[in-house]
Formats: sequence, structure tokens, C-alpha cells
Amino acid sequence: MNRSTRPAFGTFVFFTLALGLATYFTFAAVQGDFGLFRRAEISAEADLLRVQLTQVQADVGRMENLTRRLSDDYLDLDLLDEQARRVLGLIRADEIVIR
Repeated sequence: MNRSTRPAFGTFVFFTLALGLATYFTFAAVQGDFGLFRRAEISAEADLLRVQLTQVQADVGRMENLTRRLSDDYLDLDLLDEQARRVLGLIRADEIVIR
């Protein structure tokens, strides 16, 4: 048999292994634990967490304001009246309740 007309078996194995490894690493780069899809998921989750952080910070600021307004150092009588009415269900004698 003439070796020059037929490719060697070792060359076929080499290129098959190279193609397999290239396919594996490409798949891992796209869908692996540290791949592109996972990076996009993490980025979307980070954006969602930033929005939630902003909402929580706004809630904390509102609560700090209410707490300060009801503290011993600074007492907001209107807020105290509002809270007493809401929590205790109190009304003044000159008010009419409509339900």
C-alpha cells in the first residue's frame, strides 16, 4: 500500500481530540459555572439586588424619620395623634366616622 495517498491514523486521532477539546472548552465558556450565561444571570441578579437595596434604604430612612419624630428629644404631636388614632382606633368627640 502507498502511504502517501492515505492519511495516517495518528493524524485523524489528533484532529478528533483537538476538535473534542475545542468543543468542550467552548461549551464550558458559554454554559459552565463561570460561563457567559452564568455571568448574565449574576448581572441581572445584581441589578435586582441594587433595586431592592434602594427600596430598603428608603424604608429605613422613613422609619428613622418616624422614630426621630416620636422620640423624647423631638415629639411631633400630629404624628403622635395619627398613630394613636390608627393603633387604638380613637376619635375625638367632634369627629364623624364614615365607613
